[in-house]
Amino acid sequence: MNDEKQPLLTGPNNAIESVEQTVELVTDPASPSSNSEKPKGDYHPASERCLEHPTSNFDTLIHLLKGNIGTGILAMPDAFKNAGLVLGVFGTLIMGAICTHCMHMLVKCSHELCIRSQKPALSFSEVVEDSFASGPVSLRPYAKSMKNIVSVFLVITQMGFCCVYFLFVATNLQDTMRFFNVNLNVHVYLALLYLPIFALAMVKNLKYLSPVSLVAFIMTAWGLVITFYYILQDLPPTHTVKAFSTWHQIPLYFGTAIYAFEGIGVRPFGGWNGVLNTGMVIVAALYTAIGFFGYLKYGERVQGSITLNLPNSLLAQSVRAVMAASIFLSYGLQFYVPMNIVWPYVKSKLTSEQALKHGEAATRFVLFSITFLAAALIPNLSGIISLVGAFSSSALALIFPPLIEIMTFWPDQLGQSNWKLWKDIVIMIFGFTGFVFGTFINVKNIFFTS
Repeated sequence: MNDEKQPLLTGPNNAIESVEQTVELVTDPASPSSNSEKPKGDYHPASERCLEHPTSNFDTLIHLLKGNIGTGILAMPDAFKNAGLVLGVFGTLIMGAICTHCMHMLVKCSHELCIRSQKPALSFSEVVEDSFASGPVSLRPYAKSMKNIVSVFLVITQMGFCCVYFLFVATNLQDTMRFFNVNLNVHVYLALLYLPIFALAMVKNLKYLSPVSLVAFIMTAWGLVITFYYILQDLPPTHTVKAFSTWHQIPLYFGTAIYAFEGIGVRPFGGWNGVLNTGMVIVAALYTAIGFFGYLKYGERVQGSITLNLPNSLLAQSVRAVMAASIFLSYGLQFYVPMNIVWPYVKSKLTSEQALKHGEAATRFVLFSITFLAAALIPNLSGIISLVGAFSSSALALIFPPLIEIMTFWPDQLGQSNWKLWKDIVIMIFGFTGFVFGTFINVKNIFFTS
């Protein structure tokens, strides 16, 4: 697949200033393959990039926070329900640390591979391809296949996020209208949202979509403040909820948590106190806090989005409406990513001018309709969030990054006694275990549990 200007990492909450700014790990289609005259030791990828609007560290921190605060954070109380209060706290902090470490691995490997190939930037799938191309000789023939596999996972992940967005807006709109004694099935709201959201999906130019990102972030931040106001009132004692959940619920927790943490667009972050670490510490603290207090407040009654548990007051209804509007406005940005990966591939297969003329609109319609149909067929918000997290987010966040590091630095740059190799294998086993059991349990719960 051609993934021109594809972001390194995508997130469930904000797609992706990095596409617009062509930051670290974004493909520059005009860049040469590897024909720079500079010696490799003197090549610095960052200095070779021509960024029209470079961002400061503070801007990048805001983008990072915007990318991690959305549907994922609102699902964390439901994740804690499936983990228990104690396991939820420690599991979320550990998950945040592992995901942050994997982001660092991707940035480091991309930088190394850019130097080797003398390219100013690489996309996520190109990082995988180049790492396999320079890895063990027996695996080099699979470089192109691995690039395509990662592209497929990126599309599945982003389509899953779009499906969650569709269902999130519909369920919160349904709950808001109940306040006014309007009781309609969630499928009615999905149908009513079809044309407005389709209009967002048809926007081709990212510059028309990006401004809504800031508006959506402000709305989300305001909604979170009011949500904390409600969940911190009249908290019951901690013994009223489970400290540890049953083993078969842990994969559900894993799926929701990894959905929330799985990535954003990445640019050069440096140092232990750099932007990535600072931002992810804030994100992990917010996730842990809302998960802890949300589950403690509502216990086993907590739903797939904490907004659905808020009381039937006018202020609480305004939170649901604002959050729904925020996620609604963000759909176009999320949809931009899979469309930007799939359309170049489809375009390469079209030959006639007539097909090219209508092909892009048809591709947008098909991809959009898939997200709509998935939301309509599986109107289970918590189930879809956990399934998307377990199946695709775990692969992108926990399986591919350590695999890339092994391939990039094979065989003699993996640390003393190959400690990096063993560390990466442990992370991949953790990710693969969550992938298998999380996908199995979620599919079973969604399709085979009445």
